[in-house]
Amino acid sequence: MSSESGEMPASGQTISKKAAKKEAAKQEKLRRRMEEASISAASQTAEQENDPLSASYGDVPLSELQSKSEVDFRYTQVGSLAEHLKDQVVLVRGRAQTLRAVGKKMAFLVVRERGFTVQAVVSEQADVVSRQMVKYVAALNKESIIDVQGIVCIPAEPIKGASQKVEIQVRKLYCISRALPTLPINLEDAARSEADIEKALEAGEQLVRVNQDTRLNNRVLDIRTPANQGIFRIQSQIGNIFRQFLSSEGFVEIHTPKLIAGSSEGGSAVFKLDYKGQPACLAQSPQLHKQMSICGDFGRVFEIGPVFRAEDSFTHRHLCEFTGLDVEMEIKKHYSEVMDIVDRLFVAMFDSLNENCKKELETVGRQYPFEPLKYLRKTLRLTFEEGVQMLKEAGVEIDPLGDLNTESERKLGQLVLEKYGTEFYILHRYPLAVRPFYTMPCYDSPAYSNSFDVFIRGEEIISGAQRVHVADFLTERAQACGIDVKTISTYIDSFRYGAPPHGGFGVGLERVVMLFCGLNNIRKTSLYPRDPLRIAP
Repeated sequence: MSSESGEMPASGQTISKKAAKKEAAKQEKLRRRMEEASISAASQTAEQENDPLSASYGDVPLSELQSKSEVDFRYTQVGSLAEHLKDQVVLVRGRAQTLRAVGKKMAFLVVRERGFTVQAVVSEQADVVSRQMVKYVAALNKESIIDVQGIVCIPAEPIKGASQKVEIQVRKLYCISRALPTLPINLEDAARSEADIEKALEAGEQLVRVNQDTRLNNRVLDIRTPANQGIFRIQSQIGNIFRQFLSSEGFVEIHTPKLIAGSSEGGSAVFKLDYKGQPACLAQSPQLHKQMSICGDFGRVFEIGPVFRAEDSFTHRHLCEFTGLDVEMEIKKHYSEVMDIVDRLFVAMFDSLNENCKKELETVGRQYPFEPLKYLRKTLRLTFEEGVQMLKEAGVEIDPLGDLNTESERKLGQLVLEKYGTEFYILHRYPLAVRPFYTMPCYDSPAYSNSFDVFIRGEEIISGAQRVHVADFLTERAQACGIDVKTISTYIDSFRYGAPPHGGFGVGLERVVMLFCGLNNIRKTSLYPRDPLRIAP
């Protein structure tokens, strides 16, 4: 991994000659780039010193960026530039996305800020813009951060290469931070859709396809693309909706420890570590502590936090670390009360995303085309047995007391869409044998449980259930699942002091974004993914 990420190995480790040679070549290439950039900058500085208008442009020295003075001219966000600002002087900060010289007297550039873009024009004009300034702007490196001051105007011809319909006639331009002359990946390539690549191939043109590993190795550049900006703004909105909806329903946000003494879910998929001489592990979920919080009389709780799974799953939908959206609540009569929350929460979430994230969804769809999610106003609920029967009638044989595999889940999702017209549904009363130790069995059939999974586009996003709240029964269930009861003794003891019936569920944030946007890999919706092979950047 060290040769891929550019990091030096830890003390005591060795790297192969091939990796060392590759690293040396990489550093030499970087050195040459820096040397070329330095020579170019020196040449420009010499020209600038002979320009009477040199104060209107140039690289801002570090001393001016060390909070030397406060802002004396209000910055305008690029996304706010519109026709009502015509003839006004504005100051914007953004990245130099594209630069194009037209002869020696004019240069065009596109300035990008937070996904919005505006065209700026630098044109030689006596006593205002010098030819040296035009040359300086044209020589800027792409992705450099710049301050642009100028007059807003409305161009005669509509602008096609920018999101804003106005243009800035540049009067001053300063470089705040220079990017390298050659970047590891070209943003234009990284933002290209598969459809564009295939279309070019048919026309006999070979366009660059940036593969997933290259993207993730250069993630700080990759997340600047319009689609990625949209993906992670949608993700942010999902977290906001989750928090706002549950708060309005009387839930209390909690923050539970991620260092725990024993496995929270059972099984071997746990990261073990030494905790001051004691064995410990990273929490596979906040399960134990959110239940303990219910026993502590909070009534309804939720948490947004990291979840760790040490499973060797090399799939499109598994990560070793992801963001969990977790809920736990008292139950008065029936675990359907928990499913009611799931129903209303996610319908509200989907409605809000479709209404408030139109721009982001369109942006994602341009690079990764997808159909809007189909869902019902009242979420469909099927029992596990009903799901198995639907599969059986379609010619798919399933163990009635086993779990559904990935292909069965997808097939059932397809059958549900055809029959009920929805891609979002709840499947409940799962076989007890395939659920965690803390799951409550059904009262009328101990082979089944008061549990449920929720699916989007044929893939699971939620697991939930009523929990066992009787200490002795919980101990029995833990032992049956091979869990060392001593490691979870404080959890079990919390039910000995009077525990209300309760239930809850856990949601994988990245998986929700992936499936709502119809994406094909969860690494696209994890800002800096952690999978069995990746722990950097």
